Amino acid sequence: MDMIAYLHSYRRRRAILLCAVFLGAMLAAVSTTCRAAAEQKNLLLNGDFAKGSEDQPDLWRTEAWINKPDAFLAHWHSYPDKPSELEVDNLQADDGRWMQSLTVQPGWYQLSVDLRTENVGAKESGATISVMEDGIMSADIHGTTDWQRVTLYLKVGGHGADIDVALRIGGFGSLNTGKAFFRNASLVRIDAPPPSATPTYDLNAIRQQGAPAPIGSPISLAFTFVALAAIAWAGWRIFGDDDFRIFNTFRAAMSGRSNKR
Repeated sequence: MDMIAYLHSYRRRRAILLCAVFLGAMLAAVSTTCRAAAEQKNLLLNGDFAKGSEDQPDLWRTEAWINKPDAFLAHWHSYPDKPSELEVDNLQADDGRWMQSLTVQPGWYQLSVDLRTENVGAKESGATISVMEDGIMSADIHGTTDWQRVTLYLKVGGHGADIDVALRIGGFGSLNTGKAFFRNASLVRIDAPPPSATPTYDLNAIRQQGAPAPIGSPISLAFTFVALAAIAWAGWRIFGDDDFRIFNTFRAAMSGRSNKR
C-alpha cells in the first residue's frame, strides 16, 4: 500500500510540474507576442486615412509656407475599393504638407509612407515623409513616379519628445512645385534600424546642435559672481555693521563734514 501511495504521489507531483512548465511557456509566448505587437503598433492616428469627412481626414491638418489657394491645395481622397490617399498640390514653389503632432517615448522609430508624384521639380526638395526638425526627411522623390515606399529612422532620447510628422513637397528654404499622393503612413517603434539603413537621425543630437551656445565660459561666470558677492559684502560691512570698528573713524569724519555744511 505504501508503494502504491508513493507512486500516486509521484505521478501527481510530476503532473503538477508539467502543468507549471506548460503554463510558463504559454505565458512567455503570450508576453513575447504582445511585446512584438506593441512594437509594431502604428503610432500615427488614422495613418491609413480611412476616417474623415468632406475633404478633411480625421486628426490631420494642412500647413504651407505660402498658405494661399493660388499657391497650395490639399485634398483627401477616400475610396471604397482601395487605400485612401492624401494629396499635396504645390501650384507655386512652396513647402506644403499634411501634418500630425505626436508625443513619443525614448527609443528607435521607423517612419514610412507610400507615395507617388506628378511633375515634382528636380532642383529643390521633393516629396517626402518628414519630421519638422532641421532636415529630418526620407529620400525625396522628384518627377513623375509610381507608388513607392519611403522610410526614415529616428532615435529619440531623454524622456521622449513632441514631434510633428509631415507628408510634404518642399522643405525649409527649398520650395518646390508639383503634386504628391500619400497612403499607408506609419510610425512604429523598433529595437534598432536594420544594418546600413538610411537615412537615420538622432533627434536629441540635432536639437542640441541647434541650441544657442551660452555667452562666456563657466569660469568667467563664476568669477563675476564671486566679484559681485565680494562687493556686496564690503558694502554691507561698511554701511551696515556698527561693530566693525575699522570703518568707524571714516564714518565719523564723513558725518562731521555733513553737519558742518
